[in-house]
This record gives sequence, structure tokens and C-alpha cells, in this order.
Amino acid sequence: MLSYPATISLSSQSLNHLTTLIRHHRRQLRSRWRALAPARQALLALAHLRNGDTYHRLATGFAISTTTAWRYVREAIDLLAETADNLATAMTRIRRLSFAILDGTLIPIDRVADDKAYYSGKHRRHGMNVQVVADPAGRLIWASPALPGRAHDLTAARTHGLIEALAKAGVITFADRAYQGTQSPLITPYKKHKGRKVFTAWNKQFNRDHAAIRANGERANATLKQWKVLVQVRCSPGRTTAIVQAIQVLHSVEAADHTR
Repeated sequence: MLSYPATISLSSQSLNHLTTLIRHHRRQLRSRWRALAPARQALLALAHLRNGDTYHRLATGFAISTTTAWRYVREAIDLLAETADNLATAMTRIRRLSFAILDGTLIPIDRVADDKAYYSGKHRRHGMNVQVVADPAGRLIWASPALPGRAHDLTAARTHGLIEALAKAGVITFADRAYQGTQSPLITPYKKHKGRKVFTAWNKQFNRDHAAIRANGERANATLKQWKVLVQVRCSPGRTTAIVQAIQVLHSVEAADHTR
């Protein structure tokens, strides 16, 4: 079998952060021996999350069994997910924004037996719905737990308490037509309908300006999709939330490192 060196587009801060979590976890378990040292296990998990490497490829590269690779990656993801911000914590940062951008994204998954709940009519594929909050520059601030792809964006936002939290905080939030029907602070574009006889030039200009602002929010979605494991989740759909939360933590570590 041929092999080759590869890179992971992350800083050493992510590796050090995850290594510390793993080392602390092992001390708590009083684990005396593992097939991989904490730093190697952290590298294994980062290769899976960032590069989307399969368990079989990782097992071959790290000279361990596929089962061990699966178990080590799952453990690392859970450790990261436990430290992710919930909505209440994230709102402390969101309140300081001049305005926020809300958008929903679909994380593709493999088809499952009961696939109707996971099929998104909007995207015409199976997946998990994740609500993403970005700052005015399009930087990722918070991503919600994942719901089956059939969930409408507005329903998903309400389920997570996101609309209520934004309204309580009074944060002006730009969102697309999927969120129409909500009151302040969400600002959505005008929509043509039978009751609207005239769609004025002002309405058209407002929608253009609104789209220009909201376009930055796509950068936050792109930030998530840079982690190749989310190109298509091949594990249980229920694991999507933990994976997204783990990525949020690592993204925060990377963002903090870049601001130094």
C-alpha cells in the first residue's frame, strides 16, 4: 500500500487545545495505556474533522485498528462538544454586535431507513438543518444543534429559542424569506404575493440592499463547510450536533489565534 505525507490547514493551537482536553480526560479515567499518545489522538481527530479522512485511512496511517480509530475520534469530538457555547452564552457576544445575520444551512447525510424526516424539499436532498448566526463581517458566532432536514428554517430557529433570544436582546437580525412571519428584530426582504398589487422601486432597492448585507452570512456557512467531515456526514445523523459543536470550539480557537 502506498502512503504519502499530508497537511491539515489548522494552527498548532487547535492541536494543543485538543491534546490538553484528551490528557485531562485520561487522567480522570486513570487510563494507564493507550495505543496513541494524547497528541497523536488529537491529530487523528483533526485529520478526520478537517480533511474528512475515513476511519480506514486514518487507521492505516496511524497503525491502529479501524475500531480504535473510530473510538478515538468519537471520544475527541465529544470532549470538544462538551465545551461548546450554548445559546445563552453565545448571546453575550451577539448582544455586542451592531447587527447579526441569521441563515440556515443543510448538512448532507447518507440516506437512512426512515428518510422522510431528513429530506429537505428546499435543497432536494437528505440532511440535517443547522441555524447559523454570523456577525456583520460574516464571521461565525454560533451554530445551533442539528434538526432533521425536513424542518423549516423558521421552525428550527423557534425550536432552538433563537428568535425569542434575539428579540429579548433587541439585536437587529437580517434573514432571508424563509423567516418571514416573525416580528422585530428580524428584518426580511419584501415578497411578492397576490395581496401586493404594486412592487415599488423602493421595495426592489430594499431587497437588493438586504441581499448585499445577507451575503456576508454565507461566509459563516462556508466556514462550517471548510471542515470536510461536513461535506457529507456518514455516521448516524444524531452525531451531527456533536460534530458541529466540536467544529465551533476549534473554530473559536483558530479565530483567537489569528487575532493575536
